[in-house]
Amino acid sequence: MFRSKAFGLLKPIPSVSGQPNLAYEFIHPAIASHGYRCHRSVDYRQRYKTCPGSAGGRTVSAPQTKVMAEELPGVLILDIGGTHGVLENLAALLKKHFRLITMKEFLENKKEMSKKIQSVFVFECRPTIDQELLESLPNLKVIGNSGVGVDHLDLKMISNFGVKVTNTPHAVADPTADIGMALMLASARRLVEGCQTAVSPDTKYFPVDWLGVEVTRATLGIIGMGSIGYRVAQRARAFDMRILYHNRNRRRKEEEEAVGAHYCEKMEDLLQQSDFVMLVVNLTSETHKLIGKKELGLMKPTATLVNISRGAVVDQDALVEALQNKVIRAAALDVTYPEPLPRDHPLLKLNNIIITPHIGTATVQATRMMAEEAIANMLAVLNGQPIPSEVFPK
Repeated sequence: MFRSKAFGLLKPIPSVSGQPNLAYEFIHPAIASHGYRCHRSVDYRQRYKTCPGSAGGRTVSAPQTKVMAEELPGVLILDIGGTHGVLENLAALLKKHFRLITMKEFLENKKEMSKKIQSVFVFECRPTIDQELLESLPNLKVIGNSGVGVDHLDLKMISNFGVKVTNTPHAVADPTADIGMALMLASARRLVEGCQTAVSPDTKYFPVDWLGVEVTRATLGIIGMGSIGYRVAQRARAFDMRILYHNRNRRRKEEEEAVGAHYCEKMEDLLQQSDFVMLVVNLTSETHKLIGKKELGLMKPTATLVNISRGAVVDQDALVEALQNKVIRAAALDVTYPEPLPRDHPLLKLNNIIITPHIGTATVQATRMMAEEAIANMLAVLNGQPIPSEVFPK
């Protein structure tokens, strides 16, 4: 995961029942989490405060604005509602702190609107940030990405325009870890096939030889031990799983011991030993097609591949071949490339795969918390304050 510039502003959340808890909360004027309150006056005559009951108790709050709408900084969004627009409840959050300008409004009146836009809110990878757009926004200061992955943004190009990029790593960790566990369990116990059998009008009896495999006490190999990967390990420990992990940097000894994780310096060692391999990495030039024919061949024929990172981390042609030839038992993917897959793609014709529509953060709580975190990031930039989650070009 990208390291936030404000990492030093984080503090550990108190442990529960004596178990170390390695999650963190922000101590930042734009965010107040887990009941922590911080009030500070800022530009635009705003004041930061917490919002009880938000995001399932995980509160990330932005300033409450007390000025007229025309004085608010402009934020560009693709649209409100519809197929690709910002959800209406999230748009309502944005309106408290920004003047919302849709892409249609911007294109219809570029001369006037370009001067008002100081930030862009990127929701579900939209709007597209290209050089032409950046050249047309002379007062743009920040792009607030809702979500942790920023592979859809050209960070170097954006930086050359003097524009900052932020993401929302703290909002995504728990729900994404949850979907990873859900996919692993669903694949192991063949839940999708089971549901189809149970509801089929052609079913007259349940076959006795219809068997899955157990997750409990199996070996889980986690590739990418950032905040999401670590939360997967926390959940897997409750299933008495043997946990292996491979990461660019090894975790501290106390972090490993807290979840019972064992470090594999070589990814090949993890692949050979794991019953389930879960991918939790950012998509970069180094991780593009990280798992290909060679890597799949190293896995056990009884193993399952789970991908909750990005579709292009896996060579999908190699995965089709591996699943067809029983090189591995199964795969469970929340991400593909492209999304959605073409309707005639061979992955869609296999019965030993589960594919979900990139729903790792698709919860009521997570979408709201991501918006709140993105708002806090953008306001911090506009107010010249420390930025909770800035992403830097490599």
